[in-house]
Order: sequence, then C-alpha cells, then structure tokens
Amino acid sequence: MVRGMKQIWIIPIVLGLFALLPSVHAETITQNFEGGMDVEITYPDDIVKGREGIISILVQNNGWEDKQDIVFDFTFSETSEFIVEPADPIVIKRLAQGGSFGENIKVQIPDSTNEGKHFLNLKYSQSLIANNETPQPATFHDIAIPILIKEDPGVTIYTKTPESIFTNAEFPIEVEVISQDIDITNVNIKIIPPADIEFRGETSHTFSKIEKNIPVAFTSRIITPSEEVNTEYKLPFEIIVEYTDDVGEEKTDAQTVSVVLRPRTFMELTTDGGIWVGDFFIAPYVSLGTIIGIPAGTLFSLLIRKKQNSSKKRKRKKKV
Repeated sequence: MVRGMKQIWIIPIVLGLFALLPSVHAETITQNFEGGMDVEITYPDDIVKGREGIISILVQNNGWEDKQDIVFDFTFSETSEFIVEPADPIVIKRLAQGGSFGENIKVQIPDSTNEGKHFLNLKYSQSLIANNETPQPATFHDIAIPILIKEDPGVTIYTKTPESIFTNAEFPIEVEVISQDIDITNVNIKIIPPADIEFRGETSHTFSKIEKNIPVAFTSRIITPSEEVNTEYKLPFEIIVEYTDDVGEEKTDAQTVSVVLRPRTFMELTTDGGIWVGDFFIAPYVSLGTIIGIPAGTLFSLLIRKKQNSSKKRKRKKKV
C-alpha cells in the first residue's frame, strides 16, 4: 500500500493521530535519524491473547530539506503468529520540510500465542533530497518493539483496612476495582465478612459497565462485636468480583484480606475522632471537660435530656 501526501494535508492528519493514540499503559520509543527526521512509536505495555493492540507511529521532518520514499515495514519473528494490519509496508512518497505523518497499526494476537515477551521488527528507510532537488541513496534502520503477551485480562482489587481493630467500634473498609486490559460488563462486587462482623453500608455493589483503566471505588464500615476479646486473632474478609468480559465469558476474581481483631487498650482513638478511655467513650462533638467520666451508655440519654430541657425553656419564655 502506497501513501503520498502534500504538505497542505499534514496538519489535519497529525491532529487526528492524537485522538487515536493509546491513552494509558503505553510506552514510547523515540528515534532521531539523518536530516532531522524524528520518529515516535507508541505501543501498549502488554496485549492479552485473543485481543488486538494498537501501535501508533509519528514521523516529523524537522530538517532543512524534503524527504522521499519513507518506508515503515513491520514484521515479526518466525515463531510469532501475529496478524499486522495493514499488512503491506507504509510508504510516504514525499514529506516536506516541517511536515508530519501519523498512522496506526493493528496487531492481532492469536489464542495460540505463547505468553511472554515478543518483538515486532520495524525496518525504517528514507531518502534525503539535497537542496530539495537531488535524491540521495536510501538509508535503513531497524527498530525492535517489545510486545508482552498476557494470558488473561487482569482485574485488580485494592482493599484498604486498618491494620488492627478492636471491639464495640466502627472502622472503614475501602474497595477499589480496576479492569486493566478490557471493558467489563454486568459487574457485581461483594464483600463477604466473618460471621460475627456487621456492616454499615452496602456489601454488594452492581455496575452495568466498568471501562478499561477507570477505577470504581466505595467505602463501607465494619461494626465490631460489643463483647471484649482477651487475645487478638485475624478476621478474613473476602472481596468477590463477578463480571462478563469483552468476549462474553463470565469471570470471577477474588481477594481475601485479614484484619487483626485485638483487645482494646486503655486509650483508643476512633476513625471519627472519638476517644475510648477505659470503659468510657468521649464523643468527637463533646468537649473533654464536659464528658470525661460519663459511661458511653448514658451519653445519648444526657444529650436528649439537654435538648428537651432547652425546648421547655423556650416554651416558658413564649408564655411569659
């Protein structure tokens, strides 16, 4: 396939290229050749078997003279079965001084491909035009582009919890899910706690679609048992992600995290700013001098009575 272009078409082609470049998880190779020719090759970090990846090329003529017969010829090693589109070499018949050209290459990875690193071989050639009149002999360069092949699309689960928790309190548990390679649909994320742990908030979240590399996150709160423990032990929390992948297969990924449940020490700070001092609780919205020494069980009744007394005083003032 042969492509020629004049300088008047350069700007829209280059602007269109930026909309096609991979946005994340990509690497770039930059090469500088004779006559001020700069070549950038952007390729994905990895490609999953059975899927395709996009390799983008951008060539810029930053020299003082025009160039002609610029050729990009992509080939793989004999052991690779990859399918490259377009299959024919890309040929730019002439590129004026200050001009640019961009193109995307599709690389299809068969299911039979072995995992690991493969290399796409790019043979690049160009001819300088002396004084924009006399073509010079072509020069050739080889560029090796590494392609890492993965077995399955990866869904990563990040879970953040306190290092340890104690009884009769609440603690946050944060879950974030990222699909690194593909868009996934019909997503159900579940938190399965131990039998003696309750939750404030939802333990199951459903998403119709999670786009590639767009994280979704939510926070729930662990409610620990009120009965004190004498020794510390681990509580397992299981996070399960069920989804449908880009080829219609139903998949499940799971992660188990352990949180240490331990005896409460003499003084403990809660995540909302409250303080446990022995068997007494100081709420985050009450001053230390007011509440010190009042049991946690009577705290709320005192606040209610105070509010009721205030209401009665207002009513008396109105009658007067």
